[in-house]
Amino acid sequence: MNEIILLKLGELVLKGLNRRSFEDKLQANIHRRLHPYGQFRVYTRQSATYVEPKDDRCDVLGAYEALKKVFGIAGLSLARPCEKDKDAILATAKEFLDTELRSAKSFKVETKRADKAFPMTSIQLSQYVGGELHEAYDNLEVDVHHPELTVYIEVRDYAAYVHAQAQPGAGGLPVGINGRAVSLLSGGIDSPVASWMIAKRGVALDMVHFFSYPYTSPEAKDKVLELARLLTPWTGRLTVHVVPFTAIQEELRRSCPEELFTVLMRRFMMRIAQEVANRCGAKALVTGECLGQVASQTMEALRCTGAVVDLPVLRPCIGMDKEEIVQVARKIGTFETSILPYEDCCTVFTPRHPRLRPMPGEVEAAEQALDVGAMVKTAVDGIERVQVNL
Repeated sequence: MNEIILLKLGELVLKGLNRRSFEDKLQANIHRRLHPYGQFRVYTRQSATYVEPKDDRCDVLGAYEALKKVFGIAGLSLARPCEKDKDAILATAKEFLDTELRSAKSFKVETKRADKAFPMTSIQLSQYVGGELHEAYDNLEVDVHHPELTVYIEVRDYAAYVHAQAQPGAGGLPVGINGRAVSLLSGGIDSPVASWMIAKRGVALDMVHFFSYPYTSPEAKDKVLELARLLTPWTGRLTVHVVPFTAIQEELRRSCPEELFTVLMRRFMMRIAQEVANRCGAKALVTGECLGQVASQTMEALRCTGAVVDLPVLRPCIGMDKEEIVQVARKIGTFETSILPYEDCCTVFTPRHPRLRPMPGEVEAAEQALDVGAMVKTAVDGIERVQVNL
């Protein structure tokens, strides 16, 4: 029989009456992610999800690697199904795990008997298969506490399954189960990490990027689109709303106090992001802000920037230090792109002495010289929408 992929669900199994909606969303996401690898049958039984190839043309290994980045999956194993018979299970273990059995020095067998009609208990089946494997492989010693290799046997409704140690999945919740948000995506390290962390909580994303040509180069925009592409294995297809931001920044430089430039710029970003959210049905904004990291991320500055929007602002990196954020960026594959030397709009017209603790009144007073509504509308009307696929 062909290998299948056995998926372990994480916190989905703790859900109550709405658990089915979480499982349905996960299955839909799995089907979309597996489309390039062939036709698979996906179904859930007894807190496990099975991914079975429908024919020999399926790329099972490619599908296995892709599923490691699907949120909602806590662990996954490449498993070999067989008849629910002790000798068939033993033969499958020898064939499917022969390389691992020959290279390991210690092992144990662990059985889960979900089908209680199976005539042997879990312990009896483990002892039988373990004893036979010990006899068949001279290099193996039994170690039930710290084995180098664990042979897993699962006896379930339709078949028995043999596999080695499960690989960790992405965890979290299926993307889309908790609605949609707009994430402000710069070319830095933090915002891709923040986007990934919110997607892990089941949120579908649209991305907003602020582009200040000619102060920032086309390569800077390409860098951001590449960051979005690197996120798509986790998030699915993304729309990046590229906002022309040059006119706003130039007007702020002409009309407003230099020390308030950064916080005023951030307020315009939040207003524009909310307009995008209203147009695409999003219910929250996401930023990569980290408390105290730069002048615009003090408590007072965050208060001023968040005050101009009604939607909740989600800041998943807010309590992390930079090294923690870098570790996540390396894990998800965005770090090397984030550090490419192409500046984004946040570095344009940076004040020499930015106000660290701006007060709402002084910021609002500085905006009195501006036609805020018209500036936001012009920027939103000029948005370029770029579809980024896997």
